[in-house]
Amino acid sequence: MDIKALQADIHKNAVNKGFWEEVNIGEKLALIHSEVSEALEDYRAGKMNIRYREDGKPEGFPVELADIIIRVLDLAEYFKINLLPPMLEKHAYNETRPYKHGKKC
Repeated sequence: MDIKALQADIHKNAVNKGFWEEVNIGEKLALIHSEVSEALEDYRAGKMNIRYREDGKPEGFPVELADIIIRVLDLAEYFKINLLPPMLEKHAYNETRPYKHGKKC
């Protein structure tokens, strides 16, 4: 499955589960940020492996990174943005930049 098909499938699932009944783009962006915060919490707690709750839900740092990507792809598909071309373009540009290009991290 390519990234475009994946984002379409992710968005279809989100629509089918009712997550697009009310469209609030600011909230969608905030939810992406909340997944980043959850990833940071798991990192700080040393939860670097996938583990499973009793109900089968996966948790841990890798899962939170996946949640970030899932939410980004869902939002991109809502706007009909194929993320692969801009990701490749930005990556190619980043390869031309100098070491840390004036930043600390």
